[in-house]
Amino acid sequence: MATPTAREQLLHLIAKNSFRLGDFTLSSGLKSDYYVDCRTTTLHAQGAGLTGRVFLDLFRENGWQPDAIGGLTMGADPIVVAVALLSAQDPAQKPIHGFLVRKAEKSHGMGRRIEGFQEKGAKVVIVDDACTTGSSTIQAIGAAREFGFEIIGVACLVEREEAGGREAVEKAALPAQFLSVFKATDVKAAHLKIG
Repeated sequence: MATPTAREQLLHLIAKNSFRLGDFTLSSGLKSDYYVDCRTTTLHAQGAGLTGRVFLDLFRENGWQPDAIGGLTMGADPIVVAVALLSAQDPAQKPIHGFLVRKAEKSHGMGRRIEGFQEKGAKVVIVDDACTTGSSTIQAIGAAREFGFEIIGVACLVEREEAGGREAVEKAALPAQFLSVFKATDVKAAHLKIG
């Protein structure tokens, strides 16, 4: 039997640790019969490493060579750290730095909305853990462009496949491409298989 790939292992962890059936109200206000709390996987010791590996593989498969990755706090935070850390451990690849987008500018200190990597004109990828309506991802895209980053790609861990999220993010991301690692249907099928 073949050893499961990092992507297969990550899907299993999300299905086991992050997916729940029931009655839920999402941050968008929409109702759903399932919930995916990706942070229980992206902050899991094994899940963090798998998350970083799978996102790095996704970037390479699509020819994305970002200087940095970032997204709206807090869904993007563990993804950003995992990718940055793993990228620095591969001497054959250039390191990918991280930045985080605050929901609003700080009212003290430097008053920044973007924290971490701060190089205007840098090529970046915007990441998020889950995409329903896409509002968090779209906020991050807007803030990154306003700061002066060049967005070369947008990626989320789990796309919920509802509420027009994909279309909204694709429109906001143009000309950059929007990709998802998993669809909610993939996660639900894996969850039901685990039983």
